[in-house]
Amino acid sequence: MKISKRSVDALALKGERYFVWDESLSGFGIRIGANGRKTFICRYRNGNIRRQVKLGNVGTLTAEEARDAAKKVLASVTLGEDPAAERDAKREAVTLSQLVDLFIAGHGPKLKPTSLAGYQSGLNKHVLPVLGKRPAEAITTKDVNKIHIGLVEHPSHANRVIAYLSSVFSWGADNGYVPETFNPTRAVKRFKEQGRQRYLSEEELARLGSALVKAETKGLPWTIKAKGDRLKHVAKDNQTIIYPSHVTNAIRLLLMTGCRLREILHLQWKEVDIGRGLLFLPDSKTGRKTVILNRSAIAILESMERTDQYVILGDIPDQPRHDLKRPWTHIRAAAELKDVRLHDLRHTHASIGAMAGFGLPIVGKLLGHASSMTTQRYAHIADDPARRASDAIGLSLEKMMGAETTRLTGENCT
Repeated sequence: MKISKRSVDALALKGERYFVWDESLSGFGIRIGANGRKTFICRYRNGNIRRQVKLGNVGTLTAEEARDAAKKVLASVTLGEDPAAERDAKREAVTLSQLVDLFIAGHGPKLKPTSLAGYQSGLNKHVLPVLGKRPAEAITTKDVNKIHIGLVEHPSHANRVIAYLSSVFSWGADNGYVPETFNPTRAVKRFKEQGRQRYLSEEELARLGSALVKAETKGLPWTIKAKGDRLKHVAKDNQTIIYPSHVTNAIRLLLMTGCRLREILHLQWKEVDIGRGLLFLPDSKTGRKTVILNRSAIAILESMERTDQYVILGDIPDQPRHDLKRPWTHIRAAAELKDVRLHDLRHTHASIGAMAGFGLPIVGKLLGHASSMTTQRYAHIADDPARRASDAIGLSLEKMMGAETTRLTGENCT
């Protein structure tokens, strides 16, 4: 048949692999896998040996682009070249370490800097010291599983490392460095991960608020770790740390906006519109994003001085702050919140919105979720029959007793 977009789309799944060849260009065809995957290929002969080259998957290449690629392959064969042999030689020469380097060079620029750093850290620390010198095509599922089991104490990180390696092999297959179906990570059974959802209670929020005020005014006492002779050199007074307001305000903004850490630390004043109460983030985790500011967040921003292009000052002028690890560890200890992460402030922001009855679509929009499935983690808060029953009972009792009670609302909670 004539291979075109229409004819390719019409090819049916047969439950087994089969081939269809183009009626006008000899050797140009399409392979339909048992799972329905469609791949453009080109066949030719080198002497008495039949050779085959993968041109690309349907969806990655159009039919016309694949046809042009097939013509180039056939033209090179006419000139005495052997593209398939060159591909095989390339595979044999690539070690896993080299494949990772090729992946970083070829795909790394498409990743966010934090994602790229995660790939490099996970692979360089756990995979390459063990398997880096081995030919990439010789890596087995047993090899990968051994690395996975070795990280059993950190199941989430173990799964992430295997995911990084899986991406490397998938990219290698798409670019001809390993066979098309080769990926030894696929059969590795991942560890079950316990979803962690930590929300601050009203009492905990009060403690956090007090700790933030104390941290930026009187200061927080610091723990003396010096011992022996070193202890005599420790100052006997001024044993507190006062944190600058841009540090404490960064923590407040995380809670009041529900933003992710990097979204606040990398926030620039040119992205802040106080008048309309909006943040225009050019590159969040889910892409370009507009954040709606509540009155509390606006008040925080209005109180801050604009001495740098970044809202939260970094250690170097006109450079974003790297993290809040040290101040947050100190502040949360003072607030007796030792199991609370900075990201839990985002969860708390969302949980307050869900409890106030704003609905999951609204909560998801405020958080900038790309998928409604992500917001479903708050469904048990937004639609809790026990909570509704308790509220109804409380209202009835108040009416019977004639009590006047001030209730927390979604508006003044944020």
